[in-house]
Amino acid sequence: MKSYMARPLEVERKWHVIDAEGQTLGRLASEIARLLRGKNKAQYTPHVDTGDFVVVVNAEKVVVTGRKAEQKVYRRHTGYPGGLKETSYEQMLARKPTEILRKAVHGMMPRTRLARKQFKKLKIYAGPEHPHDAQNPQPYEVK
Repeated sequence: MKSYMARPLEVERKWHVIDAEGQTLGRLASEIARLLRGKNKAQYTPHVDTGDFVVVVNAEKVVVTGRKAEQKVYRRHTGYPGGLKETSYEQMLARKPTEILRKAVHGMMPRTRLARKQFKKLKIYAGPEHPHDAQNPQPYEVK
């Protein structure tokens, strides 16, 4: 018996819209990463992009558990000596609410060329409106 390997031209891509209101950040991010990689499909092939497009609305209303709202810190480095910059969760939520979910999903994707390509299929919006009505995205219920 031969193993089935999906081909890039055979893959059928769906559009999913996920409402992030009231969802826990980590659990939502892991489900989104699973959809982007295509692991929810029977034809999943590790070296082929079999994932779907994901549109996330209400990203500013995602919740974190415990005391993460006060204690969570995002760090980045400018590349210069002494260039470590820190941003708290509250500051990030006020300035760029979509970046919180984007960083969480990015951390759950592999560090490969294929994953960078799959990550581009993620569209995140802070409010309830999105410009992807023409693609007819289907609502996806995160459990």
